[in-house]
Amino acid sequence: MSSHWRTLRRRILTPDSAQSTMAVRGFEVKNETSKELLETIGSTFLDGYGTAVEARSTTAAEDRLQTVPERFRGFAYEGAAMGFAVLDALPPRGRRVTRFLAGRGTEHLYMAYIGVGWALARLPRLRWPSIETLDPLLRWLLLDGYGFHQAYFHTRKYVHEQYRDNRFAWPDAPLPYAQRVIDQGIGRALWFVAGTDPEVAGRLIDAYPGSRHADLYSGAGLAATYAGGVSTEELRLFFERAGKHQPDVAQGSAFAAEARLRAGLRVPHTGLATEVFCGRTPEEAAEVCRRTRPTDTGTHDGVPAFEVWRRRIADEFVLTGRS
Repeated sequence: MSSHWRTLRRRILTPDSAQSTMAVRGFEVKNETSKELLETIGSTFLDGYGTAVEARSTTAAEDRLQTVPERFRGFAYEGAAMGFAVLDALPPRGRRVTRFLAGRGTEHLYMAYIGVGWALARLPRLRWPSIETLDPLLRWLLLDGYGFHQAYFHTRKYVHEQYRDNRFAWPDAPLPYAQRVIDQGIGRALWFVAGTDPEVAGRLIDAYPGSRHADLYSGAGLAATYAGGVSTEELRLFFERAGKHQPDVAQGSAFAAEARLRAGLRVPHTGLATEVFCGRTPEEAAEVCRRTRPTDTGTHDGVPAFEVWRRRIADEFVLTGRS
């Protein structure tokens, strides 16, 4: 395919960058600094998406993605994974996601899986990527990405009206658990909807039924650690507000630390967050994730291995007094 056609493909398939601005989304604006941060994250995601859609190969895309500043590079890889998933869905079906995950994308595996999950929300179900070739533990993150997309782009419905899709089908587990992982993605999106304001984020979570709070707090804790945008005092405020769900916040924070360290993208705010939420350095929090990861990726007494893993991580912080 010529460069002219690849450029045209990017123009056709890439969403308008204005769609990621706070004004268009109607999100809370805490201050200009947090506004700039969140809009940069959004534009970086879309640039990563466009890079994948336009690139002649996954390797060529990676060369460009590696030039993105460390703080935002994970979001570029997330967007690229979505772009490759969308391209794979077009006839003839491709294997770009598989090649991407076998290359530099493997360093950004958490974010890449989430990016593929974004594509689920944009594609007909018959065009969804096959999950059979994906890591049976981490592929749950596709649902996290799906949930983030729905809350980010359909905010009134999924956030302010607390909508839950009772017809959603997922091959790895019955509906109730799939909904829980979607809620983890919604929780991440709430950090953006709240403009990184911990008080607003807490109020948004409080509006949901109590049975959903643990997963929403987990997602928000992940976003606060990975994306940042807050001071130590604001992190403490959010953690205190979480109350009995503090171990869930810690679990999400540990996931974020592992995602950043695996990709070699450790930045100062990651350490601020893990110190408050986990009482650990990013390296120590990430080590908890690695040490507690199940070797058996099936179900355990009817509980998916992904949830077993999350509970092990959360319990670690309960046992060490972070609750």
